[in-house]
Amino acid sequence: MYSRLNPYLNFRDNTRQAMEFYQTVFGGKLSLNTFAEFNASDDPGEANKIMHSMLEADNGIIFMAADTPNRMEYQPGASVQLSLSGDNEPELRLYFEKLSEGGEVSVPLEKAPWGDIFGMCRDRFGMNWMVNISTAGQVNP
Repeated sequence: MYSRLNPYLNFRDNTRQAMEFYQTVFGGKLSLNTFAEFNASDDPGEANKIMHSMLEADNGIIFMAADTPNRMEYQPGASVQLSLSGDNEPELRLYFEKLSEGGEVSVPLEKAPWGDIFGMCRDRFGMNWMVNISTAGQVNP
């Protein structure tokens, strides 16, 4: 048996576009279900909003997202950082490049004081990302 922690992101009316974008970054299988499919809202304006979506990448990355219902407050990316880490430098560099495209880099992806390669960005949908590439076992100049 095991337990797993998956990020669950919330958006306002653009979950479909965000998750399709993340699928271009991470690959994998994307499932999308609307409020109408689950009879989850009496508001006709919410029928085509995404009530639940899940992206399952081939390398084990899994996360979910939904559109925030009209009746609920929404604050994009408030107090949330999504962290990608590992030692697969080419893959992680590509993720950072794709995630920051159309967004904003707050910390360039470069050698950090602790020896790893680290960077931070906000993607075009307002989500904050941290990427840490482990250099353990590598000789650092």
